[in-house]
Amino acid sequence: MSDRLPAGADNRVVSRGYVGRWRDIEAAPDVPDAAAYLVRDNAQAARAVWQHVLEADRRETLVAAQSRIGAEQEQGFRESGLAVVRPPDIEPAVTERPADPGRIWLLTSGSTGRPKQVAHTLDSLTTVGTDQPARTWLCPYATGAYAWWQVVTLSIQVPGQDVVFVEPDQIDGWPALAAEHGVTAASGTPTFWRQAIFRAVDTLSTVPLQQVTLGGEPVDQAILDRLHEVYPDARISWIYASSEAGAAIAVHDGKAGFPAAWLDRETPGRPRLSVQDGELIIASAKAAEGMDAQIHTGDRAEIVDDRVLITGRIASDEINVGGSKASASGVRAVLLSHPGVAWAAVKGRRAPLVGNVVTAQVVLSGSGDLVTEAQLLQWCAARLPDYSVPRRLRVLPEIPIKESLKSDV
Repeated sequence: MSDRLPAGADNRVVSRGYVGRWRDIEAAPDVPDAAAYLVRDNAQAARAVWQHVLEADRRETLVAAQSRIGAEQEQGFRESGLAVVRPPDIEPAVTERPADPGRIWLLTSGSTGRPKQVAHTLDSLTTVGTDQPARTWLCPYATGAYAWWQVVTLSIQVPGQDVVFVEPDQIDGWPALAAEHGVTAASGTPTFWRQAIFRAVDTLSTVPLQQVTLGGEPVDQAILDRLHEVYPDARISWIYASSEAGAAIAVHDGKAGFPAAWLDRETPGRPRLSVQDGELIIASAKAAEGMDAQIHTGDRAEIVDDRVLITGRIASDEINVGGSKASASGVRAVLLSHPGVAWAAVKGRRAPLVGNVVTAQVVLSGSGDLVTEAQLLQWCAARLPDYSVPRRLRVLPEIPIKESLKSDV
């Protein structure tokens, strides 16, 4: 066990099952050195993380919410040499092997959609190591996800960075939780922020946030502008990060996309960004172990004037309508630019003769209650080619959100 505690050891940790400081978290007894912790809540997750921090010189760790893991994947952990810990129960590994000291496994769906593991260390997961203004961070992300680890490592490694964890069943009421515990900084997906604004913008504006961060999904100008209206004095940032590439882009100027001048530049300590055939390519020292030197992200990047806009996944963005290529992200951006639309999702749907047609789902904002389907279609028709105009538009009563804080519809 290391005798030297990390710089954030005195930072406060708040979860439904634990309120205290990192340094006061008790290590779990008799846990094998190589272990997959499948936890019920963030209190158990914090205990697993702190045990790894204290004993990183001999521990290999995976942390995930029990709700994310099926029996087949759990068996795969055991066959790979990881004991499965469902506190307080421990299932030993099927394959006996020594732990790989310092390794932290993260789960990601990957570009194929099949669950896979990628390997990191505390060092590769820690992307902020310099002094920061004292803040209390809200962490609503799924336990063990890359974005969750970003908030956790910030709290562990940087003094003055307290963390308040939000369980999945607390998402709807997070503004009250944030106000109760003095949260001054919060990170979430655009869908997370859109849902909060849609449901309780008045309550949201009473939480005195100094830092608002977005990531995990394409970040458009509409949500940045809306957040600036709610928090005119806060710094609003968006982060591009993934389990494979690490945290690669951070933008704080209130604009969607990042400066085109950042492309192909060589800056010590920063990732190298490039665009090839419309795809964002990243080379980073913070990438997961075993990644290619040039990571093909699968995300579409468009250079518009002096900005590079990341608009969505290449595989799901293109809709072939009778030989013409409609862009799902382009249609979505047009819908979101309507003042009466709070959220939108666009997909292709199989159709006779043309192969596919564009369909859309929207949630209307408070100012959009009187907006009709016909008016939204006219809005699209005035801004899109005919083949890109949705042929079916459905109005939903609520913004759909999953445990990942994404819509995924």
